[in-house]
Amino acid sequence: MKFFVDTADVEEIKGLLETGLLDGVTTNPSLIAKSGRNILDVLAEICELVPGPVSGEVTATDAATMIKEGEKLATIAPNLVVKLPLTFDGIKACYALTSKGIKTNVTLCFSANQALLAAKAGATYISPFVGRLDDIGTNGMDLISDICEIYAMYPDIETEVLVASIRSPLHLQEAAKMGADVATIPPKVIHQVFGHPLTDKGLDAFMKDWASTGQSIL
Repeated sequence: MKFFVDTADVEEIKGLLETGLLDGVTTNPSLIAKSGRNILDVLAEICELVPGPVSGEVTATDAATMIKEGEKLATIAPNLVVKLPLTFDGIKACYALTSKGIKTNVTLCFSANQALLAAKAGATYISPFVGRLDDIGTNGMDLISDICEIYAMYPDIETEVLVASIRSPLHLQEAAKMGADVATIPPKVIHQVFGHPLTDKGLDAFMKDWASTGQSIL
């Protein structure tokens, strides 16, 4: 499974790159707004830092303008992936941009049928939102299971399942068990994955025993 981080915070991305775990980055208009910076500048900087895919989202709602915005975003760097909403116009834009050889990430997916539409339109990635489904009393991971099962039945489908709106390490674990291709994870959740009380307890015991020897490796 590939790990993407869902953020527009360049410093956070730099730190995660040092772990060797990061395969890509996803952003959205809300994350860009939170950064307080120009969208083109932010995406250009992230694309230069990260060798893998970096999703930058259009802000238009009509197909014609989405296509124009997507074409402009794609000029930022070869690893820029144009992110589009799963609407009628978004699917039209996805098909048009894919036909031009531009990679796309169709976002705000909440049903397996929507995921089929994105695959038919040639999306590079489909982004189902599990956390937001959980918020309304639905099991978001059921959607990942359904999409993975359906896609696996059709070898011609090349669209990768990119699990989004991850709220906890459990979401990541379940997505991996279902065979999802990618998980895009908020920095907070990535740091939570590192933690376990037995790891902390064991390390504390090792350090105390080592200190009692009076030795130093350096």
